[in-house]
Amino acid sequence: MEKELQKVDNNNVIEYLDDNFDIKDLIYTIRGKQVILDSDVARLYHYQTKNINKSMKRNIERFPEDFCFQLNEKELEERWFQIGTTSELKYRSEKYLPYAYTEQGIAMLSGLLKNEIAIQVSINIMNAFVEMRKFLNNNGQIFERLTTLEYKQIENEKNIKQLFNMFKKEDDIKQKIFYEGQIWDSYSLIVDIIKKAKNKILIIDNYIDDSILKMLSKKNKNVEVVILTSNKSTIQNTDIQKFNKEYPALKVAKTNKFHDRFIIIDNKELYHCGASIKDMGNRCFGINKIEDSEIICNFLNIIKSIKII
Repeated sequence: MEKELQKVDNNNVIEYLDDNFDIKDLIYTIRGKQVILDSDVARLYHYQTKNINKSMKRNIERFPEDFCFQLNEKELEERWFQIGTTSELKYRSEKYLPYAYTEQGIAMLSGLLKNEIAIQVSINIMNAFVEMRKFLNNNGQIFERLTTLEYKQIENEKNIKQLFNMFKKEDDIKQKIFYEGQIWDSYSLIVDIIKKAKNKILIIDNYIDDSILKMLSKKNKNVEVVILTSNKSTIQNTDIQKFNKEYPALKVAKTNKFHDRFIIIDNKELYHCGASIKDMGNRCFGINKIEDSEIICNFLNIIKSIKII
């Protein structure tokens, strides 16, 4: 017969449970089984946790996995959040990962205990397992529905995200009018157009200045930028050099072949700007997307003839 287990003395760090607790609160579902953790078993029987587990190990043939099993690190971490970080579990090292006892395991364990409270505690524990089992059986459909709702919520969140992405994708700029004073709105729109580029941005504006550099700093990495402007442009070579050190690569060419302002993205999308980029928002103007592929092709042919420096 197993030697009587050592009882917990008053100096032990493990506290007894008070009279107001409910044993069902100590039952957890782990690996699909209802179990009580070794530290709670020890408190119920007024023994030290290490001695409860020693008794189990000395009679290991009586404790198959359906009766008792040791938690892994992931399961232990999940218990921390469920029970609270003040629990004894927080201080269990990898070497001393807790054991979980099923209803059959506790019934087997109770036969090894010899203190005066063991019999009544064992009866209370068995009753708690029975009540918990009835509760799970009676409410199984509710739990199943809750799980289904959780999965549906996750799926709905995915669908909503896809819907927003679709709206974002379809929120293409075809025509926009800005009125006097809408400086920030027009600035934001140009930045959105710039961000669309994956490979190349072409800007045609005879009155360009260094304000365009602030917008171009928002471009995607490694996107090439070419600016076609006139001698009336105030952008300086030093500004271009400084910009290229951080946001390469920007090139500028001088030409008098254009009157209006245009932006071409990746040689595919052509935007016509009714005002110079530096003056956007000062007066009423419009931005239009030109989708005629022949016009875009003609633009690109004209640009090929311009020497880029």
